[in-house]
Amino acid sequence: MMITDIEDYFTRGCGRCDRFDTPDCSIQLWTGGQNKLREICLDMGLSEHVKWAHPCYMHADRNIALMGAFREDFRFTFLNGSLLKDPEGVLKPGGPNSRISNVLYFTDNDGPARMEETIRAYLAELMDHAERGTKPPKLETVVEMPDELIEALDGDPELAEAFYDLTPGRQKSYAFNLNQAKKPETRFARIEKFRPKILAGKGAMER
Repeated sequence: MMITDIEDYFTRGCGRCDRFDTPDCSIQLWTGGQNKLREICLDMGLSEHVKWAHPCYMHADRNIALMGAFREDFRFTFLNGSLLKDPEGVLKPGGPNSRISNVLYFTDNDGPARMEETIRAYLAELMDHAERGTKPPKLETVVEMPDELIEALDGDPELAEAFYDLTPGRQKSYAFNLNQAKKPETRFARIEKFRPKILAGKGAMER
């Protein structure tokens, strides 16, 4: 059962696997570094939420950044990251099929403290775009995907890899279904509902 309370993430895990609420949870391996990222986001005035069972930080009604942890590293994903100039050249793609470099990868808990100045600068840049309503450039894709799906894939490497492994027809089935929903919150809810199917290699209408 995926978590919905933000404090559960930092104390117990995301709830996506059977290591939830155990010392072996990936999130518990990277407590210090993730707490530092959290401290930076809250200090900058970002609001904290749970999305996709992970901490998501928002400003001006826009998702700004997402935190996540794995066995080998923990990650800080800048949503709508294609708007960032990245003068430091530190951003990397979120997965093998991603065409946007918008992720910071950390392999030690001191990483966020060393990069604090850069992290703050990039967050401030995205906060400014959010306030001005700047939209990221549209990527040419084989499937016309809604912005919410692109954002979800950018913030969830496991989901992105599974989605891009689907046949074009199955990808289109999700894009078509999501595009029928008029409200962004409805599309996000459908994406979360579809996640198990995508991971299983199924299309939107398959059982």
